[in-house]
Amino acid sequence: MPRSLSSVPVEVESGPSPYDRMRAALADDMARVDATLRERMASRHAPRIPEVTAHLVEAGGKRLRPLLTLAAARLFGYEGENHVRLAATVEFIHTATLLHDDVVDESARRRGRPTANLLWDNKSSVLVGDYLFARAFQLMVEPGSMRILGVLADAAATIAEGEVLQLTATARLSTSEDVYLQIVRGKTAALFAAATEVGALIASAPEPHVAALRDYGDALGISFQIADDLLDYGGLGARIGKNVGDDFRERKMSLPVIRAVAAADPEERAFWLRTIEKGDQVPGDLDQALALMARHGALEGARATALSHSERARAALTALPDSPMKRDLDELADYVVARLV
Repeated sequence: MPRSLSSVPVEVESGPSPYDRMRAALADDMARVDATLRERMASRHAPRIPEVTAHLVEAGGKRLRPLLTLAAARLFGYEGENHVRLAATVEFIHTATLLHDDVVDESARRRGRPTANLLWDNKSSVLVGDYLFARAFQLMVEPGSMRILGVLADAAATIAEGEVLQLTATARLSTSEDVYLQIVRGKTAALFAAATEVGALIASAPEPHVAALRDYGDALGISFQIADDLLDYGGLGARIGKNVGDDFRERKMSLPVIRAVAAADPEERAFWLRTIEKGDQVPGDLDQALALMARHGALEGARATALSHSERARAALTALPDSPMKRDLDELADYVVARLV
């Protein structure tokens, strides 16, 4: 049974978070990943490519997805260099999707900085994103594993499918929790799952352990995205590098909105119809939306859902032998939810 929200550990100043411990343990590997990113994002003929890419890659993102690839490989004592290539592949795929997302969402900020499409233009963001996808495919071929290539290619296709599904669900009050979960599995969890799976595969991990890490990544990705959606309504804009309420203004049907709409009375539904489906938003609407979410426990309920997937991630790890890295991965599953409280 999932633990209560009050039992979720919260990062404290007296000690490093599991993410920080993993970054420290894998610092040398991550340095090689960063070097690979810089090398492969270069272009002799189109200087706009490294300019746009560097703006996002050097913006201080957590590099969580490539970190998961490195961690999964190190869990099984991998000593080669291909895990670095695969981690860079994962980060290039992620960066490419961010460039495309900001164009689709008409976003102005990413990681606390102006977006590439704002500083340059939409065409540059789309085309540089395409270039990074191509670079990712070049990198994923180099380890010489058709299975790994298949995992990452499938993830790239699933991510695109999830983004298109989200586009069709935006501003539709009829969007269900099942559709929301399908979107999250596509646009976020697919890459988390691929990141952990290919790390295990390159290390020749036993099949049950490969499956366990794939399941861990899937559950962690879902928990992470629900938490991210909640942070958009959490008043933490300065911490997360985006304005509070961006999803509301972009009329996205995230889990808190879906829960609030499902519990709405006729007057409340009229509010959601005006602000989300029709896009007729006026000052004060975000505060009203937050009040309705609080009235119906939509935010707290979404936190509980995030926590349930965090628990599922932790349960997947029980199949793996004990190690300090396994313990950090276990605590990381809690940490992504602990950001909310």
